Amino acid sequence: MSVILVFLLVIAGFAGWWLSHQGLMTKPWLEQGLAGDLVGLDRSALPTAKIGLGVFLAVVGCLFALFTSAYFMRMAVPDWQPLPLPRLLWLNTGVLVLSSVALQCTSVAARRGQIDTVRLGLATAGLTAFAFLVGQFMAWRQLTADGYFLASNPANSFFYLITGMHGLHVLGGLVGLGRTTTSAWTGTRPERLRLGVELCAMYWHFLLFVWLAIFALLAGWAATFIDICRQLLT
Repeated sequence: MSVILVFLLVIAGFAGWWLSHQGLMTKPWLEQGLAGDLVGLDRSALPTAKIGLGVFLAVVGCLFALFTSAYFMRMAVPDWQPLPLPRLLWLNTGVLVLSSVALQCTSVAARRGQIDTVRLGLATAGLTAFAFLVGQFMAWRQLTADGYFLASNPANSFFYLITGMHGLHVLGGLVGLGRTTTSAWTGTRPERLRLGVELCAMYWHFLLFVWLAIFALLAGWAATFIDICRQLLT
């Protein structure tokens, strides 16, 4: 339960920071100017697509929090035998970081109207995300070749389940990223393209955060951190 609370507090912190930048505290009835300008400001302050994506990411975050809680509870059983962490996961983590950085740069370029940079950034993010999935599959192959099969041990099952669920979300993000990349090459309106890039960047940053939490969990760092927090609170 403590793991879920910590994870949800972090998600709530990110959500509060993001919402604070969306103009929710503005008072349009006190603004000066033309009515048409105020309507346009209200519509552009918080697009519906961003709200929907934020709700979806909150649900996904709760899902992974439940997986994490179940992981901690199951590892307390004597038959738990942790499997070695493949070194390839370090490279995969770096690739996913690069993909997230590329989308952040693409988002900045979209605000400035630099379409060539946007196209390059989207292509870089897509290729690095695909490389991440390939690297995850290779890590799975390496573990199975070493005898760490899905049903051999509960720790193995959790590893494949959690990394597989994260990989599915990356794959789903590639679909949305592909649509945005197509829009960048077909001359979509700049406002629509900018929104698509920002949504992709939000999603990718969230996936990076989740993967870093998963990586820390599988490496055993999360358990050490929880123990330290418990000692400080007692």
